[in-house]
Amino acid sequence: MTRLSLIQRNINRTKLVQKYSKKRNRLKSIIKNKKTTSEDRIDAINKLSKLPNNSSPCRLRTRCIITGRPRSVYRKFKLSRIAFRELANEGKLPGVIKSSW
Repeated sequence: MTRLSLIQRNINRTKLVQKYSKKRNRLKSIIKNKKTTSEDRIDAINKLSKLPNNSSPCRLRTRCIITGRPRSVYRKFKLSRIAFRELANEGKLPGVIKSSW
């Protein structure tokens, strides 16, 4: 089981990403636009750099919702391979059956 502080840290980062997503996207579009002046572009870069580091989506980590495991997490189910296998064997995941051919 993962330490609860790591899980909570990831939850706080998720909230920050959602809070600043519109502002971050707007600033990035100004920076990438070829028609903006260099002064506006530099101003947008400065504003973007002043946003919290944890508001960047690349700082997020997909974690299993049961165990908190950060590696080998299936995005569709939000479960790690270990938790997925246990729940699938117990029949608690609807529509998931063991393959046989």
